[in-house]
Amino acid sequence: MATAPHHVMLRRGGYDDLDAVMVVMERAFDPHYGEAWTRSQCAGILPMLGVSLVLAEDGPTLIGFSLHRTISDEAELMLLAVDPTAQGRGIGRMLLDQFADECGEKGAHRLHLEVRDGNPATHFYEAAGYCVAGRRRRYYCGDEGDRLDALTYVKNI
Repeated sequence: MATAPHHVMLRRGGYDDLDAVMVVMERAFDPHYGEAWTRSQCAGILPMLGVSLVLAEDGPTLIGFSLHRTISDEAELMLLAVDPTAQGRGIGRMLLDQFADECGEKGAHRLHLEVRDGNPATHFYEAAGYCVAGRRRRYYCGDEGDRLDALTYVKNI
């Protein structure tokens, strides 16, 4: 698929990769906010039409992934995670750019994603040209019962 600096390669993923995906997800998402998906949620969406799992690997080691879907002329980034030990190397941006490129090739003209309000990733998405389009009040449930808003972002391509 694509090559990034530092010999990072992107490739398609599938069911056989879910154990490694879950390790990255558990390391990348703070459990307090309830943002990470379960293995069964990931496995359940993989066979759906238009869904893609993309893996970022440094040699044999999975260091990041994205999960997205394209439906008609729109696409949604459902998950994007980079292992904390690999952050700051441009891998998240590489996965985000691959998402836009692939979905554009499939005919998407509008990209969507959501992120917890207050998540430092909001700056990452805004720097990539995504704009806040809405707010889902009390969308995430923290582990202490606190309810947190989600921001919805869009980008036209």
